[in-house]
Amino acid sequence: MDIGVISVRYARALLKSATDQKLEEQVYQDMMTLAKSCVDVPQLRQTIDNPMLAKETKQTLLETASGSQACPLTKAFIALVLKEDRENMVQFMANSYVTLYRKQKNVIRGKLTTAARVSAATEQKMRQMVESKTNGTVEFETEVNPDIIGGFILEYDTYRMDASVKSKLNNILNTLKG
Repeated sequence: MDIGVISVRYARALLKSATDQKLEEQVYQDMMTLAKSCVDVPQLRQTIDNPMLAKETKQTLLETASGSQACPLTKAFIALVLKEDRENMVQFMANSYVTLYRKQKNVIRGKLTTAARVSAATEQKMRQMVESKTNGTVEFETEVNPDIIGGFILEYDTYRMDASVKSKLNNILNTLKG
């Protein structure tokens, strides 16, 4: 069976259980932490995939990778995944849960890139603007990139607004060349 199909089935079951127990936000945080741990520490996946490693050790590793305060449902989910010998798919399951949760809760990822750090008030105004346009909750990531010289680049969903000085200068340069 396809790894994507299996991962989504496990993630759906976890989301349903988390919703029933009103723990979906906490499990969401755990799954984001677990998915990030799998990316940040490549040895984690190799270790978890090792058939010689005891299930109890794998359980401890995965719980630790889920965050210092992993909720009981997350721990039970990890135990089920290990019992069913599906630990090689745990990263895909975590990513699938995050995707399903965002879809269910209408959470949109946004990114604001500026040449210099912006105030919390400015960031909040940008977040509110995106939320009003999308009718959803926005998870905002901010990045400082001096290369854009000034202005900002706002990205969310499939939308991208480039109001950077660098982009405007490039447009003027291209017009002069043309």
